[in-house]
Amino acid sequence: MPRFRVASVAALAFAIAPDAALAATPQIDTGDTAWMLVSTALVLLMTIPGLGLFYAGMVRKKNVLATLIQSFAICCIVSLVWMVAGYSLAFGTGTPWIGDFSRVMLHGIADHFHHGVDDAFVLGAGSSNPTVMTIPESVYMMFQMTFAIITPALIAGSFAERMKFSALCVFTVLWSLLVYAPVAHWVWSPIGWVGGFGAVDFAGGTVVHINSGIAGLVTALVIGKRNGYKQDDLSPFNLTYAIIGAALLWVGWFGFNAGSAGGANGRAGMAMLTTQVAAAAGGLAWMIAEWIHSRKPTALGIISGAVAGLVAITPAAGFVLPGAAVLIGLIAGGICFWASVILKHRLGYDDSLDAFGVHGVGGITGALLTGLFAYGPLSATDANPSGTVGSLVQFVRQAEAVGITIVWSVVVTYLLLKAIDLTIGLRVSREAELEGLDMVLHGERIN
Repeated sequence: MPRFRVASVAALAFAIAPDAALAATPQIDTGDTAWMLVSTALVLLMTIPGLGLFYAGMVRKKNVLATLIQSFAICCIVSLVWMVAGYSLAFGTGTPWIGDFSRVMLHGIADHFHHGVDDAFVLGAGSSNPTVMTIPESVYMMFQMTFAIITPALIAGSFAERMKFSALCVFTVLWSLLVYAPVAHWVWSPIGWVGGFGAVDFAGGTVVHINSGIAGLVTALVIGKRNGYKQDDLSPFNLTYAIIGAALLWVGWFGFNAGSAGGANGRAGMAMLTTQVAAAAGGLAWMIAEWIHSRKPTALGIISGAVAGLVAITPAAGFVLPGAAVLIGLIAGGICFWASVILKHRLGYDDSLDAFGVHGVGGITGALLTGLFAYGPLSATDANPSGTVGSLVQFVRQAEAVGITIVWSVVVTYLLLKAIDLTIGLRVSREAELEGLDMVLHGERIN
């Protein structure tokens, strides 16, 4: 997330007398708040029903309900995990490495109410780098919750059709607290150490997509291939679901990216525009690559390419101009096609729905290209008049953030998976996999 726009009066007061400004209660901007409420709903739409339908349309009929339930259950689980501790660990002031426990169970979140009015708040209050907000903390917390929800849901694409539901639930709780929350703090907290050395991530290239994509690859390797992989017919049951899901993801992504501007402002408008053209470019790039490679452009290909474009523009959306966004989308569409179709086949791992091939590879691509294409005036502030400018120095900073995220996600995800496997087990039996997870795990089926 970028540094949020501050209310003009509060910003002026802070520039003149920082201590006095923090002592005063910042006021909300109703326009910013309205847009952030809409954006929050749009991002939630990305998981339920967007991602659920996108993934469910790509599995076999006997696993459609189980796949839909995964996204829905993750939404329920993470909503409460984020309320209990996740938000506090990610955005509590704490240290550059992790937040604190000041907002456990959302303690103190109602302190901003005065005479029935919910005022804005200061993110990182009491730290060396406080950020005066223009929206209520409840809205900020909810917006961030929707990001925390979709990230572990993305991982589910890597182990589709073979993980125990109980293992999924436990993994979601632990991964959200031990992997997602720390990385979110490092990158997006006003005092986070990764953001502190100058790496930028507008809406989740590292925190969401690289994090989940790498975790997905680790999970696919640990849990093993589906029975019949490269032998049986594992083709999708209903690509209509997947197309509808991809369309919902595309629309919801405007909340994901344009909402990350923190309010109804010019940067939000630019982020929405760059999101649209990057998605279109990604879809066309994948379609053309597939057309050349296999002589036929498929429905699954063009929607996968559009998602790849959306993933890659996510870290860059508020930092680049539309021309650069098109380039990012084209590059991501081609690279993600190669990773999902060619590289996966050559290496032989079973990333069922290409969580790594699209989100991991697309996130890495977008994060690095942000360092080359960033246009300074879009992110310029009084404290940083030149903004974030594309350069070799910025590219190296982005590469460092990518590397840090990969290492943390690999190590902790692997340890969590091994611990779960040794206790309750990760994978369903071969017989259960053959019968289908819908009936075996949930006692339901599509007729």
